[in-house]
Amino acid sequence: MMQVPQVYRILPELLLTITGVLLMLIEPVMPAGMNRKLMGFLALLGVVAALIASVWQLGLPAGTAYYGTVQTDAFSVFFHVLICSIVLVVLLIALDVFDTSKEWPAEYYPLVVFGAVGMCLMSSAVELLLVFISLEISSIATYILAAIRKRTGKSPEAGLKYFLLGSFATAFFLYGIALTFGATGTTNISEVAAALPNSATPGIAWLAVAMVLIGLGFKVSAAPFQVWTPDVYEGAPSPVVALMSTAPKVAAFAVLLRILYSAYPQLHVHWELLLWIMAALSMTVGNLGALRQHNVKRMLAYSSIAHAGYTLVAFTALSSEGIAAAMFYTATYAAMNVGAFAVISHAGGYDDRLVSVADYRGLAYRSPLLGGALAFFLLSLIGIPFTGGFFGKFYVFTAALHAGEVWLAVIGLVNSGVAAYYYLRLLMSVYGKPADDAPVQLVPRLKGSLTLALLLTVSATFIMGIFPGRILSMARAGAATFTAVMAK
Repeated sequence: MMQVPQVYRILPELLLTITGVLLMLIEPVMPAGMNRKLMGFLALLGVVAALIASVWQLGLPAGTAYYGTVQTDAFSVFFHVLICSIVLVVLLIALDVFDTSKEWPAEYYPLVVFGAVGMCLMSSAVELLLVFISLEISSIATYILAAIRKRTGKSPEAGLKYFLLGSFATAFFLYGIALTFGATGTTNISEVAAALPNSATPGIAWLAVAMVLIGLGFKVSAAPFQVWTPDVYEGAPSPVVALMSTAPKVAAFAVLLRILYSAYPQLHVHWELLLWIMAALSMTVGNLGALRQHNVKRMLAYSSIAHAGYTLVAFTALSSEGIAAAMFYTATYAAMNVGAFAVISHAGGYDDRLVSVADYRGLAYRSPLLGGALAFFLLSLIGIPFTGGFFGKFYVFTAALHAGEVWLAVIGLVNSGVAAYYYLRLLMSVYGKPADDAPVQLVPRLKGSLTLALLLTVSATFIMGIFPGRILSMARAGAATFTAVMAK
């Protein structure tokens, strides 16, 4: 077999790191009054290069590098491409929204790029200590991004809450790694699975899985570890929420899949039950919480909790079909959620002028393109046919039914019906006629960067709703890389 240079295994991360360092070096020497859009374009160039490098990695033979700490295969490439695509759209959104801001937070661009380094590294890491390091790289960047809006008290409050609770959750994850080493004598994911049957302390291994689930459950905002989500989503700028509601979750789900199915397949009886409970709680708590919300960002925060539950439903299938369904669902959710926040970011601006559902009344009349795009994303979040959300839920619930998880699928279907109410309530407001005495909410003109962001997200959501085969085949190829998948 051809020997692949080790640097090829981390080429996307390397390109993103170089881009982030260049951004940090360029910004201090730029004149004070100079538009910082140049940094955004440089960040876009680096992310596009990383995206191309990720696709190029598909041609490499599967293998590890750097003493078996990182692995390149169809699974890691799938998540690399997805994360880079999310970051690309989020940067396009920021170019438009930040251009109207007096603050112009130039540090946004290097922080997003460095966060992407951690997220990509999480999806390819096969050493738990490297997973922890990459998780911290991603988390620290998003903590700062949540507090980046300085002229309001809500943004620093959101960043502080996210940091404190995130640090607490990270401690659980690190403790899980320590317990894994105590039970198996290794922190390499594949070696853990080999050493587990001979462990003298299987109880410690079970506790390690529980700790890992707590740590990563926080990152994906799954119940009962979701308490931070509504406050942080409400306080952080909308472009930042577009990122933190998707890309870090995608990376965390990738890590969770690799750990559970590669390191701890023998303990599936234990972690399957925990995931069953977390999935049912997340769907129920998320949707019921969203019903009571009149703030759009808080409503979508609770919605994201519910969608984390839908993804966890696929985890309980204990099959390659379930892994592929979970991977496909992360892609569909990323497309429609980033698209929804693209509309919210532009309509509300950097300062989030449009807060409540009532503020969006008549949006389709003021800006037909924005209103139509938001309507399409809301229909996809419901799971209406011919949208990506429909096939995402279809594959998730099908995998659960094939695995015999009938009741969990029923809970998911009932929750999908409940969710339709609050999505349709916002949709009715978007297309509702504003009252004659209501203040006119002006919507800025669409610019090229936001138009491109909407085009990419609408196209992705539509293609996955009409022609899901290509993305699903990529997800199945990623699922096939697991050699120790449990069949129920």
